[in-house]
Amino acid sequence: MVTFTATILKFGEKGEKTGWNYIEIPGNIAGQLKPGTKTSFRVKGRLDDFAIKGVSLIPMGGGNFIMALNAGMRKGIHKNKGAMVKVQLTVDTAYEIIPELLECLSDEPSAMQFFKQLPRSHQNYFSKWIEGAKTDATRAKRITQTVNAMIKQQGYGEMVRSLKKDKDF
Repeated sequence: MVTFTATILKFGEKGEKTGWNYIEIPGNIAGQLKPGTKTSFRVKGRLDDFAIKGVSLIPMGGGNFIMALNAGMRKGIHKNKGAMVKVQLTVDTAYEIIPELLECLSDEPSAMQFFKQLPRSHQNYFSKWIEGAKTDATRAKRITQTVNAMIKQQGYGEMVRSLKKDKDF
């Protein structure tokens, strides 16, 4: 767990980030959380006394990261741009891949091998997509589609494009 104080900032014109409220996480602090990483990763902890979990730290270059503060977080801490906030963070590894997917992948060793080679965040794309199914039939169909994509060594985006092209999405 790292603890520090940050100022809430807001992007002006910054492409897709325009208007975001955020805090900066200096590279040395991010390095204490996840040494050597240059990619996004999830954290949990507290902003003042408001608990957070599953929040992404986004790399901004030079080793520094930002953490976007959504409306719920700002409401929870009762603060906006310019305010100081006490930050306590640790890496959040709580999200688990759904067991049914892992069970089906274990029946196809090459599919499981490819799946394990994917970054954890990419594995989560598949798992969350499956979990988002509203019926058991759709869930089973998505598991099958995911296993087939792993056999074909397709990432999530490639699988989605392939399914749309085949109109099986």
